[in-house]
Amino acid sequence: MKLDDAVWGALFALLGCVLLVHVQSFPAMPGQHVGPSLFPGLLGAGLIGCGLVLGVLGLRARAGAGADRPTWASLDAWMRAPRAVAGFAVLVATNLLYLLAVDRLGFVLTGFVYLAALMLVLGVPARRALPLALLLTLAIHGAFYKLLRVPLPWGVLQPIAW
Repeated sequence: MKLDDAVWGALFALLGCVLLVHVQSFPAMPGQHVGPSLFPGLLGAGLIGCGLVLGVLGLRARAGAGADRPTWASLDAWMRAPRAVAGFAVLVATNLLYLLAVDRLGFVLTGFVYLAALMLVLGVPARRALPLALLLTLAIHGAFYKLLRVPLPWGVLQPIAW
């Protein structure tokens, strides 16, 4: 789907406003002028600024188009291709699966399903996709858990956690 630049500008500005409102709840750092809300606040202000510029440019382009004015939203050619639509649906579904199941199932199982599903829908043969998804999941887990010391959830694999 193709959205007009004015629509994207409004969405970016709205996202920036939501971000600015949210960072107000971040705690202040005692004895410091800057705190954890500084960089997200700058990002929110940047989103508002860029959204406004994009929105104004989109509205000007619409006004200059005259009778040939494009619609606010239109379907792209890829949305008529079943494989592309399936790929998009799997991408959305795997992200939702990750958000909802990673704490219960654990990173290793969820990451494996995530990567395997994406590779399979993109046409990677199963005999390659499944071992590759397992190796990549273990490599990502190792990098975050051991090297970066980011505790990833073990979920049902907690009894064999290393």
